[in-house]
Amino acid sequence: MTSATAQVGVVQAVTGSVVRVDLKGDVTLGEIVHVGHGGLLGEVIELSAQTGTMQVYEDTSGLAAGSPVFATGRPLEVELGPGLLGGVFDGLQRPLSRLAEAEGDFLQRGHHVPALDRERLWTFVPTLRKGDDVRGGAIAGTVRETTAIDHRVLVPPDLSGVVAEIVEPGPHRVADVIATIIDRRGLRHDVTLMQTWRVRRTRPIAERLAPGVPMLTGQRVLDTFFPLPRGGACGMPGGFGTGKTIMQQQLCQWADADVIVYVGCGERGNEMTEMLTKLPRLIDPRSGAPLAERTVLVANTSNMPVPAREASIYTGVTIAEYFRDMGYHVALLADSTSRWAEALRDISGRLGEIPAEEGYPPYLASRLAAYYERAARVRTLGGAEGSVTLISAISPPGGDLTEPVTRHTQRFTQCFWTLDKALAEARLFPAIALRESYSHMPPALIAWWVGATSPEWPALRTEALTLLEGAARAEAAARLVGVDSLPERQQWLLEMARLFEDGFLRQNALDPADGYCSPLRQFRLLHLLLHTHRRGEKALERGVTTRALAQLPVIARIATAKSAIAESAVAEIDRLEAAVNAECEAAETAPVVTHV
Repeated sequence: MTSATAQVGVVQAVTGSVVRVDLKGDVTLGEIVHVGHGGLLGEVIELSAQTGTMQVYEDTSGLAAGSPVFATGRPLEVELGPGLLGGVFDGLQRPLSRLAEAEGDFLQRGHHVPALDRERLWTFVPTLRKGDDVRGGAIAGTVRETTAIDHRVLVPPDLSGVVAEIVEPGPHRVADVIATIIDRRGLRHDVTLMQTWRVRRTRPIAERLAPGVPMLTGQRVLDTFFPLPRGGACGMPGGFGTGKTIMQQQLCQWADADVIVYVGCGERGNEMTEMLTKLPRLIDPRSGAPLAERTVLVANTSNMPVPAREASIYTGVTIAEYFRDMGYHVALLADSTSRWAEALRDISGRLGEIPAEEGYPPYLASRLAAYYERAARVRTLGGAEGSVTLISAISPPGGDLTEPVTRHTQRFTQCFWTLDKALAEARLFPAIALRESYSHMPPALIAWWVGATSPEWPALRTEALTLLEGAARAEAAARLVGVDSLPERQQWLLEMARLFEDGFLRQNALDPADGYCSPLRQFRLLHLLLHTHRRGEKALERGVTTRALAQLPVIARIATAKSAIAESAVAEIDRLEAAVNAECEAAETAPVVTHV
């Protein structure tokens, strides 16, 4: 953590986490300061004449007027290097696990510990040689950080030149010099295993790539109906009890990403505790090792200082961009941006700014836009392909999807997964509301699905959504007149909607066969259900009743096919289609029994 230098002022007034300072020296906007004799960490957020305003990232209880303020000469930065994976940090990147060992369950104010362990040795294997001409973003060497991920040590983005020296393979600490580069002006620059980066500044790239590959989640309702492009941004709104935390855990385990960064931004302590205890115990389906070996957790609960909550989002996305620059695909899950926006509102109110709708600051939309713009699929400075995919949970008060955070998020994201409380109470997981969710799919993304499954995929997806929409209207009519009063075709439509719910939309995260569903199996299940619907309509035209169709043995088999048929036995689904044909034909030729 940056150490203080000279005193630049004294505290004039304290309003919660916002401190007014009478300045006696020079500071810059965005500079980190240490406030009071306890050295509380703060950031300069406003300057006017001889007065500065700081937001303090720690509890300001006991801070008095006249307390000294010291400048550091540095902005808010994070440390990037070996030791991030498997770590748990707070919003300022303080390592909670190492702090807990030293301080117990509660963080001490003013106690700043470096994010990366300065004493731990890492085996560095260089890939550069003396005399190589390198540019920023090049890979200087690798460190086997975990069994799942090779940490690619990068030349800082703003440094180019010729390698003058590079160490031999062997153990090194994060602060050790592993290479020296002479730039175009003849100046020598040392490269270490770690580097720092300003959290509010986007890391540079060579090129943005068009979205064309989905970030698969293994969840049928998401991948088939509302696919998210790799490098895209997604909002996931849902009120209390809709399953946002469960969804986040499932995405952490199954999302098609090399590295997972989870940011708990202002969530309740018990929810954060659940994530911190359960997530490390999850098994990585890729390697069979603990999932923690490719995850980074940033934990900032609702009872922690508000400014630190605001900073946690930027800390998480900067770490995600760092792994992206290594050529990895990263998924960042933030829970939730509503609590982050509430932190902005709190700080804005203490600054006396004129509020906009519902008390949020007028710059809420621009802050959200700047955050979601950091989602991208890119060509890195080193020439590799990497991506950062942002998935943000939203906690709208009372489940109101018209409130500002939800509405502005819709403007800046390509995908929206809306969670519905009624579906969650009906034990339908994932509780995705089909009407309120959407996905803007570029042609390249559709082409990917066609290539991975079948040319029929776009038409089947549209047909299924139309079927479910029609079933919703039929269900509304059934509430008025009763199911038995509906025409047979509408009764069959309702029966198919229930079959879709059981056989496709509902997914058991604890079932080894159903927890993850590949694109091909998703397509075959969808094809089976729509084939059943069409074949049933033909049977209705030939006098078979909906009740008779619903009692066919194959219908029960279709409902359980998602868990009964494994990934390695997808061909069994085709046999179910043949069984549908055979049983419908038998029903059509069966004698009609008349009850007198």
